[in-house]
Amino acid sequence: MNPHKRLFVLDTNVLIHDPYAIFRFKEHDIFIPMMVLEELDAAKKGTSELARGARQVSRILDNLIGVGDRQAIEAGLALPTVTSASTDRAPSGHLYLQTLVFDASRLPDALPGNTPDDSILATALSLTDSHADADVTLVSKDINLRIKARIVGIPAEDYYNDKTLDDIDLLYTGMRELDTDSWPHRQIDVCCRKEGGRTFYTIAKDSLENTFPNECLYTRSGGMELIVRNQQDGKQVFEQTTDYRHSRHAVWGITARNLEQNFALNLLMDPEVEFVTLIGVAGTGKTLLALAAGLAQSMESKHYREIVMTRETISMGEDIGFLPGTEEEKMTPWMGALLDNLEVLTDTTEGGEWGRAATSDLLHNRIKIRSLSFMRGRTFLNRYIIIDEAQNLTAKQMRTLITRAGSGSKIVCLGNIAQIDTPYLSETTSGLTYVVDRFRGWEHSGHVTLTRGERSRLADYATNNL
Repeated sequence: MNPHKRLFVLDTNVLIHDPYAIFRFKEHDIFIPMMVLEELDAAKKGTSELARGARQVSRILDNLIGVGDRQAIEAGLALPTVTSASTDRAPSGHLYLQTLVFDASRLPDALPGNTPDDSILATALSLTDSHADADVTLVSKDINLRIKARIVGIPAEDYYNDKTLDDIDLLYTGMRELDTDSWPHRQIDVCCRKEGGRTFYTIAKDSLENTFPNECLYTRSGGMELIVRNQQDGKQVFEQTTDYRHSRHAVWGITARNLEQNFALNLLMDPEVEFVTLIGVAGTGKTLLALAAGLAQSMESKHYREIVMTRETISMGEDIGFLPGTEEEKMTPWMGALLDNLEVLTDTTEGGEWGRAATSDLLHNRIKIRSLSFMRGRTFLNRYIIIDEAQNLTAKQMRTLITRAGSGSKIVCLGNIAQIDTPYLSETTSGLTYVVDRFRGWEHSGHVTLTRGERSRLADYATNNL
């Protein structure tokens, strides 16, 4: 083993979270304890993402071992070299698998020594003895195991490769306040034109730097609200937003209550923007705006055939157990936000109770509730797809869902990254954070971070003070 390299001991959750994790450590060496292989074997059965990840790790390890014997494994399996943009070949590390029984008596008396985590700790401690010239570090997404590792004197780290950002405050918000000094004031520098009731402005590209497609720009005085459209021939094109705060532009009876909601409706109602992400705390109107825009474009303009809504089924309290019925009936308890917002959207005075019931039945027939469990292999054509609670999805799950979109479809992702319930996911590793960062440069995507709550005075106060 090269003494200049670090030796990383990987926990099971790291490999399941990212089956290709062993290739992410550049020139450093990787060690996998036997207990990790045992846990992978126990987790491989089933159809869950966890089981799929465990099986994928096993296949990768099997391919790396190939026809190698015990001596080859003890010597270390060379990991594939990483090629850079140039022709240079970066140095590669080696993969080591546990072939010897390590003494658990090295653990302090405070640890029982008979749990999988303690077995991994004993292995890491023994490695520090047998490889005194190497920097042994335990890598785990389990914060409690990292704490125990530091207690017994083992350096421990989180798995950082899946982090989209170093700090969530760096996440793209989709909105920017215009500095009045940066916007050209001379009429000769701004070209204004109108097309089909839409107003466009064209300025020199270097007049306003570092803009993203469909980024929302505004001035503090409220005199200007623009959306970045495209860049061509050294020019930047901006479009004046439609003011959905006035009743004449209401979307399925819903009007925007603030600047952020107005920008969100502009993106949601634009068929050219095929991917929209809305992030905000509870009560900011994410689901209501997405549903209203979907109903208007599927029922009135007929741009989409129907609305498809899905979400991750993670409970806040104890699991309520097996749910009978069809796929849609099983998903109904998880769709409380959908049902609550449909009550608002079907609140009509025409026809009394009969009118409301007829409208509700009509909308329910146009909205399909689907489970994430049955998304693989599907293709949705001309659908308006809403992914609710997207902060609980991993980057891999988000990729699987977004690639289901067929021709003419639009995907809207909603979530609150401060309210993540999935184990081992954080604000910086959430799939929602991942897609916001990766899609911000695409000309057919848009994002808005909603901060102002509009649910009620009580909800706003609770959000800010509890």
